[in-house]
Amino acid sequence: MGRHYIPNSGHKEEMLCEIGFKSIADLFSDVPESFVKEFNLPEGKSEYEVFLEMNEILNKNKSVLEMPTFLGAGAYFHYVPAHVKYLIERSEFITSYTPYQAEISQGMLQALFEYQSLIGELVGLEIVNASMYDWGTAMAEAALMSARVTRKKKFIVPEHLHPDRKKILHTYTAGPGLEIEYVRWNEKGQVDIEDLKEKVTGAAGIYIEVPNFFGLIEEQIKEIGEIAHESGALFVVGVDPTILGIMEAPGELGADVVVGEASFLGSALNFGGPRAGIFAVKNERKILRQMPGRVIGMTKDADGKRGFVMTLQTREQHIRRAKATSNICSNEALVAVAAAIHMATLGPKGLQKLGEIILKNTKYFKKRISEVAEIPFDGINFKDVVVKFEIPYDVIHEELLKRNIHGGFYLKPHFPELEESALLAVTETTRKEWIDALVINTREIINEAEL
Repeated sequence: MGRHYIPNSGHKEEMLCEIGFKSIADLFSDVPESFVKEFNLPEGKSEYEVFLEMNEILNKNKSVLEMPTFLGAGAYFHYVPAHVKYLIERSEFITSYTPYQAEISQGMLQALFEYQSLIGELVGLEIVNASMYDWGTAMAEAALMSARVTRKKKFIVPEHLHPDRKKILHTYTAGPGLEIEYVRWNEKGQVDIEDLKEKVTGAAGIYIEVPNFFGLIEEQIKEIGEIAHESGALFVVGVDPTILGIMEAPGELGADVVVGEASFLGSALNFGGPRAGIFAVKNERKILRQMPGRVIGMTKDADGKRGFVMTLQTREQHIRRAKATSNICSNEALVAVAAAIHMATLGPKGLQKLGEIILKNTKYFKKRISEVAEIPFDGINFKDVVVKFEIPYDVIHEELLKRNIHGGFYLKPHFPELEESALLAVTETTRKEWIDALVINTREIINEAEL
């Protein structure tokens, strides 16, 4: 057909014949016609011509430096030191994938062991797996694990949970038949303790986040943990690891399980992925044996030399599916290694400094944005802030884009009771001038809309 975009394009008929088909239509005959799309690619071009065309398309994109972003809601612009990317691009890491013949991949196993050790120290729990897909899947796996450990079928989460994480949770728990119970937020935008007490009976686990989806630090974390334990439920805490340099580790606050997002350390935005989910548990056999994924351990070989091995791998590819704790196919090893390198680079003092800068920038942002909008929840924010506007936020957002500023996450479609509110976020990379420009432009947009 003259469209030689890949080397084997000219051998299509031979390839079809070899696998027993006469045409492409025969090959995809099981696919419903409504799902079939013709792309109508242009006639064949040289590789250089394709390169030029793709480059023109890519040049339409703008980076976060060209268009400052306040989007947040789970995707943040953090600075990643140059050596992190350099190290994970070494062939030993970038080509290793998941080590099925684990013991021949000693370097990768050691790197994952270091990741587990660093995360364990950070979250205050003893056992960490070699990562999940992302925060959402780690949370959903924690719900399933809670049900297996406690033999109960209800999992309690805050109503103010990330909409995407809600969808993931329902996807994972629908088959096993877990009941998802939502707890209201109070006037401070935090978990309503009284509502939780009324719903806790029969719960397998209680889940909260630090900070929560509204960017607020829950003030009653220990009390929530006590409520969980008194009812026989596991206390599961979701955490943004960049906050742990300035506040107590969840394990020290009573968490039995900690999940979260490791890619906030060591990875760029990358249009939202790939990511790596944190999954840590306290050292109790009944919980450990129900832990999804895999755990890397350190041991000695027959000659007494230090070595690393796959200690636990209770996933479906390694044992009978009926006995598997999870259907996770692979861990996000490269993203986890990047996180480990970044954590090791920062160290305790660096993590503390990172948290302090984010907290300082968040405080300045709240002070400035309150000049043009309302902040409905009073409390300590970290990164994300709920901001309520007097005019439709989607109007503000579109106008900001025209002015080369990316605004926040529109909350009204997901939480109608918050009306014209958006979730805006800052990090350690957010410059004071960007915040000032956001406020100035937002004021102008509101004034123009009111004329």
